[in-house]
Amino acid sequence: MSFASPVKAALGRIAFVTGAGQGIGRAIACRLARDGYDISIADIPPAKARVDDVIKEIESYGRKAISVYAGTYRPLACESSDMRDAKQIYAALDETVDKLGPRLFVSVANAGVTQVKPLLECTPEFIENEVRLNVLGLMNTYIAAAKQMVKQGFGGRVIGAGSIASYRTAANLAPYGATKFAVRGFTEAAAKEWAQYGIRVNAYGPGIVDTPMWDHIDAELAKIEGISQGEAKAKRVKNDILLGRIQEPEDVAKLVSFLASEEAEYITGQTIKTCGGASL
Repeated sequence: MSFASPVKAALGRIAFVTGAGQGIGRAIACRLARDGYDISIADIPPAKARVDDVIKEIESYGRKAISVYAGTYRPLACESSDMRDAKQIYAALDETVDKLGPRLFVSVANAGVTQVKPLLECTPEFIENEVRLNVLGLMNTYIAAAKQMVKQGFGGRVIGAGSIASYRTAANLAPYGATKFAVRGFTEAAAKEWAQYGIRVNAYGPGIVDTPMWDHIDAELAKIEGISQGEAKAKRVKNDILLGRIQEPEDVAKLVSFLASEEAEYITGQTIKTCGGASL
């Protein structure tokens, strides 16, 4: 099955995407490039080789693409980008505008982490790590991007990574679920405040996606449930996904493309599930 969209005419606008070196972030960055955006990818320094590969793909569409690095690396198997430091988020956006011009129109706070552990085994440090990246990192990315959009004066689209866990939590993923509920709430509040500036704020809510992050979740759940690796994910795909196949990163990118487009002009403050019916 092909997920590629046509390469459209250049829009003269910039999209800023965090954690775009792999997985969902990569699919979003490449889809927005095909939609006509020049792309700024914010990721951690160890992701440089992956980010360079994404940039090559984007440039093959005739778009400009740059990398801006943010955060101090902390080696977590499921981590895509460390956006804990607000100062570095602002610096990454400043560098984006310096290099590509004051044309920021889409910001996608995609970076996140999923940690798997029974709640009674969660240490304060374990919980803090997830909250700082999934909540504080997203909040600061939203605000930094919105400030730039207000300064520019022509509105924009602020988009963030929610989850089906924004509506329904799961055992052994309690801190993660709590952070995604927070994403949903913050998205609604930001939409209320920024509509006056022509800024629409929405989030996307994936389910089980074929990415390195879900490989990590599968491995950890397999340990807890006493089953073989691969079995935890396969069981959930079979039992939960009504459409009969695991979600691909490009499925999420299609929703983000829509939310960034004029076709979604009347949508704001929403966390929209893209999960093949897994949340039903």
